[in-house]
Amino acid sequence: MLQKIQQTAAWIKSHTASRPLTAIILGTGLGRLAAEIEVKDSFPYADIPNFPLSTVEGHSGRLIFGQLGGKEVMAMEGRFHFYEGYSMKEVTFPIRVMYELGIKNLFVSNASGGMNPEFAIGDLMLIRDHINFMPEHPLHGPNFPTGPRFPDMHEAYDHELLEMARQIAREQGIKVVEGVYLATQGPTFETPAEYKMYRILGGDAVGMSTVPEVIVAHHCGIRVFGVSIITDLGVEGKIVEVSHEEVQRAANAVQPLMASIFREMIKRI
Repeated sequence: MLQKIQQTAAWIKSHTASRPLTAIILGTGLGRLAAEIEVKDSFPYADIPNFPLSTVEGHSGRLIFGQLGGKEVMAMEGRFHFYEGYSMKEVTFPIRVMYELGIKNLFVSNASGGMNPEFAIGDLMLIRDHINFMPEHPLHGPNFPTGPRFPDMHEAYDHELLEMARQIAREQGIKVVEGVYLATQGPTFETPAEYKMYRILGGDAVGMSTVPEVIVAHHCGIRVFGVSIITDLGVEGKIVEVSHEEVQRAANAVQPLMASIFREMIKRI
């Protein structure tokens, strides 16, 4: 695996002169942020050696290099999910490549179901912490030399970046909420009983991604900032049938606000 990671990083370095310190992962329905980037180079995942392919609607499958907020950035327009049949090593392969490319900051985004009764569809939730409810751990197996065998996770989401996001939201008059993101395997949306259980366990929002990437980034010493867009509600009395298309539409409507926060944060880093 390490040889493949290094091979992929070497290919990317040979195909772009960009050397960003910040990377962005765009989740379901959140690809419009890519339009905010002044693109210098972009590569379909199919063209990148050893890269998995995104199979989910709403995930374009493109690696972008360009500028956002006056800084060089790398952006994944589409991620990989465990439910697609990929192993956790494949899901988090891009994070290992980011480390080899010199990435220091990672911005992650996702569409999620809100379980906190104070949340509403369209809310931007700053991820304060997470609960890993996936059946396989991304650090299972031989330890990579990027971090310790038993990584401390008390600050998986960087407190300094969180405070910066709060400040920017106040300055720009953007409503944000905060909470704990709970990650499940998917691909089914949750039953009412599951929503209730996850809420009791301490989750404010639930989704099918992000946590494996965050764990590996943290293991690599990469600072992480995360945002969940609340696209449906798992609150008792407010649960209705939901489709992937509805999640995409809800995420799409809130993208400009997330883009505004991301852009200003990247400018200030």
